Amino acid sequence: MKDQPSRLLLVKNLIVIEKKLPGGSGRDLEQFAERARRSTGLSGEVNILITSDTELRRLNRAFRRKNKATDVLSFPATSSGIAGDIAISADTAANNARSLGHSLRDELKVLMLHGMLHLAGHDHERDNGQMARKETLLRGRLGLPQGLIERTLRVETKTQPSRRKAVRPRRTPA
Repeated sequence: MKDQPSRLLLVKNLIVIEKKLPGGSGRDLEQFAERARRSTGLSGEVNILITSDTELRRLNRAFRRKNKATDVLSFPATSSGIAGDIAISADTAANNARSLGHSLRDELKVLMLHGMLHLAGHDHERDNGQMARKETLLRGRLGLPQGLIERTLRVETKTQPSRRKAVRPRRTPA
């Protein structure tokens, strides 16, 4: 029997699934996470937790002082060799997928990509659309449906009043 060369296993992504997901194992999510990590230019390990709305609410309250569930949170690392951690709500992802007409797996991938862009230093609340453009480009390359930022902008646009509405000046008593 020939000696096999020893192999060093370098883990780039760790996905912990706390919530049962329909459709089999998380292997396709692991493969996607690696592609997304490389596409966003992240170096180092990315840890991804897929959990419940209850846990995302707890994390959001503890780290952002917002007492509500959310879809995805990103936590950049402070040590070398690790890019950071991402927490995703499977509950919110399932609701989004259902309302948008795509699979839960696709929604989880959209949220992973969004979280990785945050780990790479992007911030859609402050960057004048830079993250949105990057997310749109990468979603196309990775074969994903509409992204998180686009959805948010579409909803905001629908809820804003029309600019064509005439405003009558108030009459002041004479």
